[in-house]
Amino acid sequence: MKNKKLPPVLGFLVGVLAISAWFPLAGVAHESRPAYLELSEGEAGVFEIMWRRPARGDRVLALYPKLPPHCIQVGLKGTYILPGSTLERWTVDCTAAGLVGGPLYIEGLSATLTDVLVRVALANGAIHSQILRPNAPGFTLKAAPSTWRVMRDYFVLGTGHILGGIDHLLFVLGLILIVRSGWLLVKTVTAFTVAHSITLGVATLGFVHMPQAPVEAVIALSILFLATELAKKHDARPRLTERYPWIVAFAFGLLHGFGFAGALSQVGLPQTDIPVALLMFNIGVEAGQLLFIGVVLAVLQIGKRIFESSITWTGHAAAYGVGGIAAFWVIQRVSGFF
Repeated sequence: MKNKKLPPVLGFLVGVLAISAWFPLAGVAHESRPAYLELSEGEAGVFEIMWRRPARGDRVLALYPKLPPHCIQVGLKGTYILPGSTLERWTVDCTAAGLVGGPLYIEGLSATLTDVLVRVALANGAIHSQILRPNAPGFTLKAAPSTWRVMRDYFVLGTGHILGGIDHLLFVLGLILIVRSGWLLVKTVTAFTVAHSITLGVATLGFVHMPQAPVEAVIALSILFLATELAKKHDARPRLTERYPWIVAFAFGLLHGFGFAGALSQVGLPQTDIPVALLMFNIGVEAGQLLFIGVVLAVLQIGKRIFESSITWTGHAAAYGVGGIAAFWVIQRVSGFF
């Protein structure tokens, strides 16, 4: 088998991803993580509120949910300090008027870089999901969300999740670097897509339940496995991923699908548009994944044109860079079990 050396530009590409991955680990990019607001109606007009904000140590984003003026807090507010976030719970009585037709916004959101995922569960079984952003910090709750709104919000949610999920992107990068044949890469990425689409669907619809912490740890292990395969790529004997890349991609894609489902479960699905919301979230994930693949392939192609010669150590540098990040994630996520 003829060895294909990787261009020096690969070091820059891996470096960018490594820095992007390390910053959240080091705790300096918490502001980019989404906050989460959940309002669940029990008795008519009475809502249990759960509000989670990103935090760094004792510093919490200055974000405050604002409900219609007729909503009055009942009882005391409970505050809980969690790793990387602060959780608050309280109850409000919005009288018979409820929340439908009233304004709901997040004070202070326009001064941040984060988004807020809002989920409103009404007593009649209707579930509303909304993504609030700095340029659109509020909305008016309608009796039933429009299908177009559901399609747009869940597509954006899926795209944002994959582009912000450095672990998923590093796995895809590993596949690209190992499988250099165009047609074989298409089959490999397709297998990964089909696999995570299956588990995303069955997990989100409640047919299968997987604890999120072990799933995240195994996802890190999958990246570490690909890094090992990449480091030994130029051995005389072809590695498993070189011989059967689509099988490896499909197997680990099932695990990554459970990771996507964990993100979607935080927001929930609107009861009136479950198929549409699930489909658009999955399409959003795929759109973000294809965008990333396109950028990586373009960078590698440009690198081939710019650099007349290749540097032999860049492949190993990529393998050890990705592997080092993945090993850190494995330790971090497994330690979280205890």
